[in-house]
Order: sequence, then structure tokens, then C-alpha cells
Amino acid sequence: MIRTVALLVLVGFCCDVMAADAARNAPAEPSGMQTLFNGKDLSGWDGDQRLWSVKDGLLRGETTAENPAMGNTFIIWKGGTLKDFDLRLSFRMNASNNSGIQYRSRHITESNVRNKWVVRGYQHELRNEIKLPTVSGFIYDEGGKRGRMCLVGEQATWEPDGKKVATTELIDQADFEKLFKLDDWNDVVIVAKGNHIQHYLNNRLILDFTDNDPQLALSEGIFALQLHAGKPMWVEFKNIRLSDLK
Repeated sequence: MIRTVALLVLVGFCCDVMAADAARNAPAEPSGMQTLFNGKDLSGWDGDQRLWSVKDGLLRGETTAENPAMGNTFIIWKGGTLKDFDLRLSFRMNASNNSGIQYRSRHITESNVRNKWVVRGYQHELRNEIKLPTVSGFIYDEGGKRGRMCLVGEQATWEPDGKKVATTELIDQADFEKLFKLDDWNDVVIVAKGNHIQHYLNNRLILDFTDNDPQLALSEGIFALQLHAGKPMWVEFKNIRLSDLK
């Protein structure tokens, strides 16, 4: 009888562990996702063509000392806005600077901005680094006042009083080092439903964020990819696809 009870406890524990692991995996890819980049040219995109191009079937952004970005600049997808969505892509980049995936954002066209492709809003940070917390995947408030809103490893909420509450560590330094592929392709999944946002890296949940700020939470906006001002850099994207989760 004791052995039977012990076995049942062990089975229950294993099932709980398996369920927890499954909850941290990216959801199955929706059928019929829309492809946003054709691999041939920049049709459907608007950005500084000094800096953005198609190379070997990849969407490539690059700055050099001779050809710098005049402030942070973006290439903007012109196919519509993102509300509730499942967005998937792969990226690789060098480590001299950083990039980002901008979503539920807005295109700033005022005359005082430094270039024609300035975007503000939620950003999935992209970096070729492995030391937490400055790594690829955190949510940054591009152009806003909230800075790094949710770090990799956090399950967090941003409350109406302007305070962030972090509740769970989803990934630690050792696991991130195993997960992230330096100098290679990494797969990103972003799922947004209402005010709840999840970022996945290489099939694993790396942050879970709920924006409860009634004034600052973003519910809909454009999608864009960033080249950061400063040190010369390059970043490449492929397999960019989108599902509307209405």
C-alpha cells in the first residue's frame, strides 16, 4: 500500500512537471499565417533604403561609419495594424549594437524627429548577448517613459499606479545561455491578447507581461523593425509571418 501511494505521488509530481514545461512552450503555430516579407524585395515595407535591403533572401538592416542611422530608425510594415496577434520571425545580428521588433506602435511624423521612420511603442528588444538582464527579448517602451517594462525571466504586471510588480522567474542565467544562439539564428514568437503579452525565444516562454495602466497600455498599432543609432551594426530577418487572433 505504501509503495502504491508513493508511486501515485511520483506520477502526480511528474505530470505536474510535464504540464509546467508544456505551459512554457510556444503555442502551436496557427494555420494559414500571413507571410509579411517575400524574400525578393521591400514590397510592402517603408524604410530608409540607404540602410535596408534584401540580401540572399533575407531582410537586412545595416549601418556603417560612412552610412550611419540618423537617430533610431525603422522599416515599417505597411500591411495594416496589429491588435491581438501571433507574430513569428527569425533573426540574427552582430553584437556591436541592438535592434528591436516594434509592435502595437505608432509612426511619428512630426517635423522635429531626426528621420522619416521614427516609431514609438512596445518593443521586443533584440541583442546578440547572453548576460541577463541585458539580453534579447525584454519589453522596452521605445520613445516612452517606462523604459524596460518587463525583463527576460519575469512574469510581471504594470499597475495603474505606475508600479511594476514582478511575480515569477521564468528563466535564469544558466538556462538562457543554453537557449540563446550567439551569432546564429534565433526564433521569436510574440503573442498578444488584450493587455496580456508573451515573448518566446526558441520555443520557450521568456517573459509574461500584463499592462494594467489605463492610460499607457497599447491595444493596437503598427509593426516595424529597428536599426539603433550609434555604433555600426547589422541585423537580418527571415520567415516573418503573422496571424490575427480576433
